Amino acid sequence: MPKEKIDLSCEVYYTSVLDEHGNFDEEQAPEIDDETLLRMHRTMLLARRFDERLLKLQRSGQIGTFAPVKGQEAAQIAAVAALEKDDWMIPSFRETGASLWRGSPLSGILLYVAGYNEGGRIPEGQNDLPIAIPVASQIPHAVGIAYGMKYRDDGRVAMTFFGDGATSQGDFHESLNFANVFCVPAVFVCQNNQWAISLPREEQTKSKTLAQKAIAYGVPGIQVDGNDVFAVYGAAKEAVDRARADKCPTLIECVTYRMEVHTTADDPKKYREEEEVKEWEKRDPIRRLQRYLTDHDLLSEKKIEDLEGEISDEIKKAWKEAQSKMEELSDQGVMFDHVYEEAPSYLEAQRESFQKTKGGKENESA
Repeated sequence: MPKEKIDLSCEVYYTSVLDEHGNFDEEQAPEIDDETLLRMHRTMLLARRFDERLLKLQRSGQIGTFAPVKGQEAAQIAAVAALEKDDWMIPSFRETGASLWRGSPLSGILLYVAGYNEGGRIPEGQNDLPIAIPVASQIPHAVGIAYGMKYRDDGRVAMTFFGDGATSQGDFHESLNFANVFCVPAVFVCQNNQWAISLPREEQTKSKTLAQKAIAYGVPGIQVDGNDVFAVYGAAKEAVDRARADKCPTLIECVTYRMEVHTTADDPKKYREEEEVKEWEKRDPIRRLQRYLTDHDLLSEKKIEDLEGEISDEIKKAWKEAQSKMEELSDQGVMFDHVYEEAPSYLEAQRESFQKTKGGKENESA
């Protein structure tokens, strides 16, 4: 049979602006004002220190399991910084950094990981969805939101985050296909942290990059240094602008590394070498940005020290707020609230009986 070559545009580019050695590519650098850079740095540092505090609280049994963000701060914060306030952010289960940038309170996150659903409430006016635990389940939600915004022609964009493991799920592939067939304003941010729990990236897919998975659906795909705020922001800003103007989706693969456990129920020492972690620590996104900021007289050791103290106080205050809220929510009788607009008499009788027995145990003082 005769063969004819099909002309396909299948190029995937990798971008890095600020590497781990301090080299800075002026030509590739996006425009970021000093105020935004300093806010990025503060939010990244806050996310890191908050992570460390959460880990101590979890290990001491004061909160439940959670997914640390350590090592992935730039991939989240520099990406979400490209959004406007009215745009939508749809996270998976590790986007603490992105959520902090968007305005989620520390006390709310603490309350949620302590087991109180009330902590998952998104602040009024913040267009984010709550975290999604099932892998890749949030990606179709993002596409649906983007489709709705296109239908209303309101000029907004939806950005969703997920890990490398999610690219092996059907939800991811269906979402990319739908997004481009119906031309929706969506930005897909894949944080390729090299491990889908205990499965290394090379055992998960034979694709040379994850960005190239976009090609099959006619979606632009780019791979960036996920520990470089400039590369991530540049790619995200371009993708957001494209989505807003042309209703065209983009897939961004941020090559980064999960420096901590997958979740606090995980022990990575069982499946990865410590040397690998140490090599990636050399590419730490926070130290990289701090070096750039100090070299450009935007930051100093004294300012970093002061900022560390400020953040420490902020986290301590948030924990006190969360503890206070936990005490308010300790009354198990709230299970009777919000079931009916007007509670029927039998429900009130059940509430009264429950309160007398203190949750099933006889009240000795009764």
